[in-house]
Amino acid sequence: MPSMYIVFDIGATKMRIASSENAKDLLVSKIVPTPEKFDDAMLVFKNTLRELTGGEEIEAVAGGVAGPLDKERATILNPSNLKGWHGAPIKSELERICKADVFIENDTAIVGLGEAVAGAGQGEKIVAYVTVSTGVNGVKIVDGQIAPSAMGFEIGKQIINFDGERFCPACDEPGYLESYISGSNIERKYGKKPFEVADPVLWEETSKLLAVGLNNVTVFWSPEIIVLGGAMILGNPAIPIERIEFHLDQLLKIFPEHPKLGKAALGDIGGLYGGLSFLRQNIG
Repeated sequence: MPSMYIVFDIGATKMRIASSENAKDLLVSKIVPTPEKFDDAMLVFKNTLRELTGGEEIEAVAGGVAGPLDKERATILNPSNLKGWHGAPIKSELERICKADVFIENDTAIVGLGEAVAGAGQGEKIVAYVTVSTGVNGVKIVDGQIAPSAMGFEIGKQIINFDGERFCPACDEPGYLESYISGSNIERKYGKKPFEVADPVLWEETSKLLAVGLNNVTVFWSPEIIVLGGAMILGNPAIPIERIEFHLDQLLKIFPEHPKLGKAALGDIGGLYGGLSFLRQNIG
């Protein structure tokens, strides 16, 4: 009888959960809204798990969750877009529900891993994945593995303006890259969803600010390719990649050329492919 594995990607707005019989291919997947409360989310996860497995015994589980994690990758710490989840014991709770070992990383890291091994970064040795959606984050992937870190990566928290409150008084956390280009902060500033804002000035300014962030990513991580994902990149309207490239060319002078830029290729299930890769790395 085939083994049963579970992979997941718990983001700020959606939870993606899938089963696999060989830890290589997705069998059945489901996407559901992410509840605001952690306990409610765990109940939804449990019910979805039952639908996917029919109660069959699970061998192992792997995936990503939005927000920083502690060093043991067991507890969620100060998530920007899941405010009620601070201190949530995500690893132990999922292990209780699944009755199996659970391996967890930040959700952006898992999506980036998926894009590196099966998507737009496939075949490249050093991949930077950057998502611009409800929030902003990124990860460095080297040789098909998430680069080691003590506390994970939070590139959306890079400070691009020391006088942030004057520059953007409506921003949630003035000064951070995320405060200027994330979907949640644009909605706060304009009072409407980003896809409802047709103002070309917004999209040009956002492309320039993102280029500043990518300049910093490049000088610190030196990737061969930067894969861009998230609703602010893949939606309509979206931050235009050709304008990001233009501004990055103006900013990045220390290297002879900037890394290739590419759009994420795996759509809504990049985190599930990343979860499969992360699962295989952990179960051997």
